[in-house]
Amino acid sequence: MTEFTLDLATLKPTLNRVEAEATAHEVGLPDGEWPGIVRGQFRVEKSGNRVSVRGSVTSAARLECVRCLCGFERGITADVTVFAEQSGKANRAEQQELERDHYMLFHDGRRLDLTEIVRESLLLELPISPLCREECPGLCPKCGADLNGGPCGCTR
Repeated sequence: MTEFTLDLATLKPTLNRVEAEATAHEVGLPDGEWPGIVRGQFRVEKSGNRVSVRGSVTSAARLECVRCLCGFERGITADVTVFAEQSGKANRAEQQELERDHYMLFHDGRRLDLTEIVRESLLLELPISPLCREECPGLCPKCGADLNGGPCGCTR
C-alpha cells in the first residue's frame, strides 16, 4: 500500500484536497529511470459510495536523447481523472469491463488505490522521441562525435 491509497473514511462528504507522495519504486516505476519522488495533488469529491478524483502527478524521468544519445532528466506531469464506485453494485464481469477503460475504478468502501493509475499516467506522458534540447545537433554521421560540443572536424 502506498501514499496513493486514499482512506475513504477520513474524507468529508464534499470536496477534499489531498496531497500524496511516494518513491518511484512504491508506485511501480523502475528506480534507475525515475529518480526521486512522485508527488500528487488531487481534488477528491465523495458523494455516498461514489468518489471522483481529479488532479495531477509529477516526477522526474531519466531519458536518453534520440539525437546525441546523452542521458538527461526531464520533469513529467500527468493529469489524473478517476471515477470510483463501491464494488458489489454490479456483477464482477461488468466491473472488470468498466475498469478496463481506466476511468472507472471500484473500491471496497474503505480504501481507493490510485497507485496503478498514477504509474500508467506518468508512463503515458513520456515522450516517444526525447530530446535533451530542441536544437540538439546530434551525432556526426561519419565519425559519431557529439556535435553539441561543436564541429567534429572530419570532412563530411
